[in-house]
Amino acid sequence: MDREPDFLRKLHEELSDARVWVDRALVLGFAALAGLAVVLLTLLADGAMDWFLAQRAQRPWLALLWTPALTAAVVWATRRWFPGAAGSGVPHVCAALDPRVPPHERARFVSLRLSGAKILAVSGGLLAGLSTGRQGPSVQVAAGVMFAARRFLSARSGVSDRELLVAGGAVGLAAAFNTPLGGIVFAIEELSRRIEQRSSGLMLAAIVVGGLVAVSAFGNFSYFGRVHVEMLAWWSQLLPGALVALGSGLFGGLLARLMIASATGLPDRFCGWRRRHPVRFAAGCGFFVALIGLISQGAAVGGGHHHTRELLAAASAQEHAFLTYTGLKFIASWLSAWSGVPGGIFGPALSIGASWGADVAAITGSPHLPALIALGMAGFLAAVTQTPITAMIIVMEMTDGHAMVLSLIGCALLASLVSRMVSRPLYATLCELLVQELHARQPTPPAPGRH
Repeated sequence: MDREPDFLRKLHEELSDARVWVDRALVLGFAALAGLAVVLLTLLADGAMDWFLAQRAQRPWLALLWTPALTAAVVWATRRWFPGAAGSGVPHVCAALDPRVPPHERARFVSLRLSGAKILAVSGGLLAGLSTGRQGPSVQVAAGVMFAARRFLSARSGVSDRELLVAGGAVGLAAAFNTPLGGIVFAIEELSRRIEQRSSGLMLAAIVVGGLVAVSAFGNFSYFGRVHVEMLAWWSQLLPGALVALGSGLFGGLLARLMIASATGLPDRFCGWRRRHPVRFAAGCGFFVALIGLISQGAAVGGGHHHTRELLAAASAQEHAFLTYTGLKFIASWLSAWSGVPGGIFGPALSIGASWGADVAAITGSPHLPALIALGMAGFLAAVTQTPITAMIIVMEMTDGHAMVLSLIGCALLASLVSRMVSRPLYATLCELLVQELHARQPTPPAPGRH
């Protein structure tokens, strides 16, 4: 039978080893640096998008030249110097956590060098006017910074490389959304699925510290705006809420399936052209995204938070262009990812979901526009990423009060369930592709008995 702990002996053990406290300080210090890296990404990305929108307002047709040219330049530079910085970044952190990846190969997916390249490449994609987000890339950026702490930790620190990567990825999401709780849930639901008991307290503290750095820099607010929802009877939103959840699951699963097909490649002429001429293909994708930007008057480019704020400020769903933004943003986000420019899907998914919620409000004539927007954001993000609890927590922290907690949970779970009938898990599938590519590049050992 276990004995009760001796308080004085435990206290002496804690205070007698100064190196343990140095290791703890290092972990928390690197967590703060990871949060600062995400702050830097946020400032550069938002500044790049604001610059593009300002130039587009003066010379709209210039985007038809500017967007393809800069898209091609970013893809060329990424493929030539920083191939590990491509994509959204979440699959790369998952690949670094994969037990089949040798420890010395993890730097192919996460490192300080890749974090710096990711910040520049994501900002370049938004400067080009593509429909990408910065939240997913923040996961890889912060994980690369946290992973660098391993070289300074002592052997008896009790902190593994895996724990640093999980904590770093969670810091990235927490700082990107100003939601420390969302980062913790993301670490468990998508990255780790478990946390080591021996250092779980330290890792959770690191996630909170990294998230609070962003809160200190930008204040406690959401880039997608605050959702003000009054108390509603559950039956008043049952039919509209079900339509939002089912539509989010179908469309979100379709977007995930398209992104997987685009990454893995299909035996068609477009994927064949992309394999032979990736830079030219990127320019073509950039041209069509610029064309969509012209049609939508700039609303369907970037992360989408500007349009989501406008939706939340609208008096009714009638002020929203029915299905137009939803469809254009969907296509622009897919083409932006297919181009090969580093960028995330979290922001565009939230924006598409908000628009779909407004579409359902218009279809059903529901007066509860903010509530359906919140459900659409949670449902579509849950469908694309198939991480329903993370999606619910992120949207819940944007919503004033707790009137919609159960509704958000139900919508996210139903949308994720429908999505799983349409598509394989996006991040897990792309992670598997990265691991397979890594093993394909490694030389095959000679067969026994042959020289």
